[in-house]
Amino acid sequence: MCHVTATLRTSSATNMAASAREKQSAALKQMLNFGQVPAKQSAEPTWKILIYDRFGQDIIAPLLSQKDLRDLGVTLHLLLHSDRDSVPDVPAIYFVMPTEENIHRICQDCQDQLYESFYLNFISAISRQRLEELAGGVLQSNAVANISKVYDQYLNFISLEDDLLLLRQQGRDAVSYYAINRGDVKDTEMEQIMDMIVDSLFSVFVTLGNVPVIRCPRGNAAEMVAEKLDKKLRENLRDARSSLFAAESLQSGQFSFQRPLLVILDRNLDLATMLHHTWTYQALGHDVLDLQLNRITVEEGAATPSGHAGAKTNRKKKIYDLGQHDKFWAAQKASPFPAVAEAVQEALDSYRASEDEVKHLKHAMGLEGDEEDQAISMLSDTTAKLTSAVHSLPELLEQKRVIDMHTTIATAILDHIKERKLDVYFEMEEKLMSRSQLDKSLMDIITNPEAGSAEDKMRLFLIALLCGQPMTEAEIDQYAMTLQETDCDIAPLNYIRKWRAYAKISAAPSTYTGGGTKTVSMFSKLMADSSKFVMEGVKNLVVKKHKLPVTRIVDALMEMKPNDETDDYRYFDPKMLRASDSSSVPRNKQPYQEAFVFMVGGGNYIEYQNLVDYVKSRVGMGTKRITYGCTDLQNASQFLMQFGHLGKESH
Repeated sequence: MCHVTATLRTSSATNMAASAREKQSAALKQMLNFGQVPAKQSAEPTWKILIYDRFGQDIIAPLLSQKDLRDLGVTLHLLLHSDRDSVPDVPAIYFVMPTEENIHRICQDCQDQLYESFYLNFISAISRQRLEELAGGVLQSNAVANISKVYDQYLNFISLEDDLLLLRQQGRDAVSYYAINRGDVKDTEMEQIMDMIVDSLFSVFVTLGNVPVIRCPRGNAAEMVAEKLDKKLRENLRDARSSLFAAESLQSGQFSFQRPLLVILDRNLDLATMLHHTWTYQALGHDVLDLQLNRITVEEGAATPSGHAGAKTNRKKKIYDLGQHDKFWAAQKASPFPAVAEAVQEALDSYRASEDEVKHLKHAMGLEGDEEDQAISMLSDTTAKLTSAVHSLPELLEQKRVIDMHTTIATAILDHIKERKLDVYFEMEEKLMSRSQLDKSLMDIITNPEAGSAEDKMRLFLIALLCGQPMTEAEIDQYAMTLQETDCDIAPLNYIRKWRAYAKISAAPSTYTGGGTKTVSMFSKLMADSSKFVMEGVKNLVVKKHKLPVTRIVDALMEMKPNDETDDYRYFDPKMLRASDSSSVPRNKQPYQEAFVFMVGGGNYIEYQNLVDYVKSRVGMGTKRITYGCTDLQNASQFLMQFGHLGKESH
């Protein structure tokens, strides 16, 4: 009745240079072309309907725009569990998780004969039990002839950038830091969480067609994930006929000897970075605005830190797409905020100059008002100039749209920076993390009613506790009392105190070496009246490049450097015949060219950007590629909330 096959990506990209994002995108296009590689020539596509669940929607959203879907023949895309009308003459492509609820709904659709034919694509491999349920339901509704294909797609991850992956947006609480670290988590629940993570990581490497070498620290969730993933890869490689990696050597071509390194880490390795106030465009957008799946939501009106008393309601919200086609975003997302504000102002000035040129040409040719007939007698070179200007109009309009969008986003961020004194917090935290001398005391900031929100103060204090000079219990109690007086919820502090008691944090302060900031001369263009961004009262900080703990660990493991921190890391090679070989010392002494860093328990844009900067800093020292992945992307506010839940439970 059903043909289950894993779609191998041999056709999508045979070059090792193809990223997980490119291969996932190619696999989705192949899926939307009924499992066939889309033809190069622009033939009329077969029209179809796309049915997805929330997981499928999250996977597709950052990769394929509405236009891309239309070009692939998708006339309608609908959620599986929405009310849908029958469209009997059209094929339907399903892209859903193989859950009991979803199988039940698919069987219901078959019974109602909603579509002409059904192409069922499961995001993860469907189990034998679910497949039998599906077969039974289809037989019962007499719809066997309508089921055209059943595929296991192994696409259970979200690609935000070529070098940034996450596992979950929908249902991310199931794999969050809180879910993994709560005190009453049962063994069976922990197994389920680990299985979900392993399933997604397995999908990443099936899509890439490459078996990684795995390294991880001992004695935490990262080790559990590594062991389970090693076992799953090993079992798949054992049967060469049905192995999903059978075409690996074909795909990797001449690079087949170079396998990627997968470094699996536990969030408890570095909690401070998750709480850190930030200074770069993308990370600030995630911290103070709502940035999800490459879409940012901006509320119109004055900034009020979200989640605090006094937050205004019923404000208009605008959602902007920050996809790979936005050149300004690609160029500036990693830049310090003042540099972004200057770049927006420069783009605006440049646009105005181009607009003035078009207006000037129209005026010179008398094309204002209804005098267009005067153009007939104009000289050909002037006409050519106008033609060129007219041709550039669509480009100018697009440029204007992008400038307006980034002006709105940057203005909203600037409002938050000024209102909450985020530049002061960022500078102070950088000094705490690099053990530099503070300009003013911690207590001064915490007791200043005009400096930041209660949440900002709690973040700052927790970083001081995690990275700064050691404090006595009496000192911590004193700070806790002061924080409570400034309306802080001290449940996160209760959790961190407990965490410090359990964790071996003797080495923690030294993990943030070489950071800090310096203040450069005041903004050159942003003090003028003509500028949209008045930066008075905001420091122009330049971040000194430094390696965060994650970057330092990845550097040591990729370069095979002796390192006290990583020498004890476990080593797994799923290609070794005997599992007992896995924990042995690494056989490969060559530095790795490609690495995947995966953070169990949540990641953020600060860590991701630090890895990107590390790769850029190695220009001329051999090409490296590092892809950062995490169970979910959390901003500091969301992460602090999880600390709060854990703190309340521990009391």
